[in-house]
Amino acid sequence: MTSPETTVGDFIDLLSGCDRSAPVRQAMNPFFPMAHRLAQVVRSVDETGRTVVYLAEGRAEEAQLGHLPPEVAVALTWQGPVQAPLRRPRRRAGGD
Repeated sequence: MTSPETTVGDFIDLLSGCDRSAPVRQAMNPFFPMAHRLAQVVRSVDETGRTVVYLAEGRAEEAQLGHLPPEVAVALTWQGPVQAPLRRPRRRAGGD
């Protein structure tokens, strides 16, 4: 039976192709997408005795970085791609 949860090994596999010097961010709240700095990795045990790893944001005020870039929210399917509305020609003062 496969677990619906992502494992540490899954994350290692996903991150193995990334630049090791790239900062890590956490995307939060699909209804108001924000970016956060990760600062801690904490190991614990859940109610069944299974080891669980938590990724936590920093405690400093600057841990929340602001809005998630739109292309990231689109890639996460939290938002649909948005296109600028078509521009209409401007009306002229002479009535044309």
